[in-house]
Amino acid sequence: MSRPLRLLLVDDSLIDRHLAEEVFAEYAHLCQVTTVGSGQEALAHLRTPGTALPDVVLLDVNMPGMSGFEVLEALKTDPRLVQIPVVMLTTSNHDHDITRAYTLHASSYLIKSLSFQEFMAQVEGFLEFWTRARLTSWPDAVS
Repeated sequence: MSRPLRLLLVDDSLIDRHLAEEVFAEYAHLCQVTTVGSGQEALAHLRTPGTALPDVVLLDVNMPGMSGFEVLEALKTDPRLVQIPVVMLTTSNHDHDITRAYTLHASSYLIKSLSFQEFMAQVEGFLEFWTRARLTSWPDAVS
């Protein structure tokens, strides 16, 4: 069996981070989740020497200070981080947000369900997809 999927969740809402941690804990055998509360914190974490890079970043769109789009743009212009898939995980279903995310090379755009049961189903589908889709050549070691 391969190692668990490494995820980085970036969301300014403490409540949303705790909810996501609770849901992902149900799938601890499939994934390891690190959470941060801001775009600046995410970039600092990812750029720390010796940090194991995530297989996927889950990124909120609407955050103070540095928006999810600004974080996405920073990731996609950093040679070390550019290949990490980024999934926008947000409540925004505005066409201009979806278009902007894909223009900035997000891998996908997932609109958070407001229902706990539906969110559980979204997480299950997300994990099933990314567990199968990650490249077998992605390193297990620290990058």
